[in-house]
Amino acid sequence: MAHAYTPGLKVLAHTELTKERRLPLPGEILVKKGDRVKAERVAARTNLPGNVQTLNIAGLLGILPDEIEEAMLKKLNETVKKDEIVAQSKGLFGLFKSSVRSPIHGTIENISKITGQVIMREPPIPVEVIAYIDGEVIDIVKNEGVIIKTQGSFIQGIFGIGGETIGELAMAVDDPSTVLTEKEIDKRFANKIIIGGSMVTFDALEKARQAGIKGIVVGGIEDQDLKRFMGYDIGVAITGSEQVGLTLIATEGFGQLNMAKRTFDLLKSLSGKKASINGATQIRAGVMRPEVIVPVEASSSLKRTTDISAGSGLDVGMSVRIIREPHFGAIGKVKELPVELSMIETEARARVLTVQLENNEVITLPRANVEIIEE
Repeated sequence: MAHAYTPGLKVLAHTELTKERRLPLPGEILVKKGDRVKAERVAARTNLPGNVQTLNIAGLLGILPDEIEEAMLKKLNETVKKDEIVAQSKGLFGLFKSSVRSPIHGTIENISKITGQVIMREPPIPVEVIAYIDGEVIDIVKNEGVIIKTQGSFIQGIFGIGGETIGELAMAVDDPSTVLTEKEIDKRFANKIIIGGSMVTFDALEKARQAGIKGIVVGGIEDQDLKRFMGYDIGVAITGSEQVGLTLIATEGFGQLNMAKRTFDLLKSLSGKKASINGATQIRAGVMRPEVIVPVEASSSLKRTTDISAGSGLDVGMSVRIIREPHFGAIGKVKELPVELSMIETEARARVLTVQLENNEVITLPRANVEIIEE
């Protein structure tokens, strides 16, 4: 029997995770295979080439291009300081000399007698890649990066902003339906990742930024509040590079949406533990979800969660979230999966499923209108 693809949203209490940590350019690997590393440890580093500046020496000094070498006070590959004189004309009878000063700290990379120009390069930019999660280095990609494995809890959100950050989880509210406002934010949450309920307000975001909070995980956010907080309208391709002072993850979507109880309860049980979060979201090719990772040592009380993302599709008893109106954001269990096509509201015929919602209401809707919640 064929299965329609149904996207999955992971809420895993205990699973095995691997993360590949790669440099943008070949560089130096600072850990060895088998090492146990902390999330904050630098695993690899490299240097990005500095920005290039071009100086039209011949034009600025009023000389011919092939006279440039005689005018240069600094030679090829020499370092220069900002505002240091790099070239000077002979002048008239040794007087009225013109000079050109360096606009940057950097190195003379090229002197051209054809164009009369000098190419200068700023100092290299150091780049470090941290481990991001507590775990074990299980493989080394020579000169490029490492692969790290850990055991722990893994939660995916619907949407996020801001990049990777690490901090202790703390509960800011006691109920998944509570709106996170500025009243719940104070300095005791500095350098922590706080958990909210159904929504976070603009004033709460501003106060969190001022209090030095590293991240917020919450059910939803109003689109206009997000735009106001960031200062611009966010694009739809990919997020994660925003420099807004904190990382924000919405687990349910836009608007006031209660955080799923299982998600809230899991985060509550992890309160006080170190978490790694990333708000990067990509909704087109190569889908990327915002994530919360909490490394937890394996114990007999923790049951390994099966990853069903590579499974055969929907099945009776699975937890699903409805991703379209009129029940957007609602969560329930798959009750029936009829094989035959059914007529839907648009008068098209499609495969449907029957879902029992958390309030015990039973509804029938197209399979494309749900996503699996992996737990």
